[in-house]
Amino acid sequence: MIIENTVKHINEMTDNYTDKVTAVIPTYNEACNLDQLFSQLFELNLPNFGIIIIDDNSPDDTAKIAQNLSSQYGGKIEVIVRPQKAGLGTAYKHGFKRAVETGSKYLIQLDADLSHPISEIPIMLEKLKKVDVVVGSRYSSSFWNFNAETKWPMRRRLLSSLGNLAIRMVSGIEVHDTTSGFKAINHNVIHNIKLEDFVCKGFGFQAEMAFKSQYKGYKTIEHPITFVNRTKGNSKMSLSIIAESILVLLCLRINQIKKRLFLNKNFKNRIFSD
Repeated sequence: MIIENTVKHINEMTDNYTDKVTAVIPTYNEACNLDQLFSQLFELNLPNFGIIIIDDNSPDDTAKIAQNLSSQYGGKIEVIVRPQKAGLGTAYKHGFKRAVETGSKYLIQLDADLSHPISEIPIMLEKLKKVDVVVGSRYSSSFWNFNAETKWPMRRRLLSSLGNLAIRMVSGIEVHDTTSGFKAINHNVIHNIKLEDFVCKGFGFQAEMAFKSQYKGYKTIEHPITFVNRTKGNSKMSLSIIAESILVLLCLRINQIKKRLFLNKNFKNRIFSD
């Protein structure tokens, strides 16, 4: 009995320290941020940690710089170069699939612009052991981001806050920060959520991911974060991105309602026919 318990304890320790964690990071013209980004990520000293960069052939040589930096970190950075810009959503799909194929149990989704608090990743991974998705949330306590530390211009705050509120109203998503690009995701979600069926190719992918995770019944929690406006490069968020998300999610919500009505109708017909 003692031997069995010892073996079990060793196996549990081994599992805790060998579960592969991969950060999936799409890039386009992010060369100026890579050195600091990689440094902060590897300073976390996460066991069995690696990074997958999906670059859309950035003209500022982002991919080449990432490949050169990889040698400083034992080749733990894989760089996938796509021939041209094909959208953030498709980049995440590519990166998620690659991470799962290479044995990753936990996936970290984040931007390359240093706006996400990398120091929160260990806490999010710890929470992920009990749930399927942990969302780094700017709006866990309020739909409006009042935090002065974000240094967001007013237009950016309005776009993000009101856009999130509109997306939630249209789609019925329970997560407050539907457009968050900072998440910890269990590999089973990627295995089963059918990424090939996603409609949004751009930033709307974030909201579609939240919608489909909820629809599939995956347990999602929000971890409060302070999001800091990028200091280098340009933000790619726009009103058209919010509009795309609302339109796609409205269609998905309508289809969801139709399916429920169809199932209820068939169920009632079956009862009466019996």
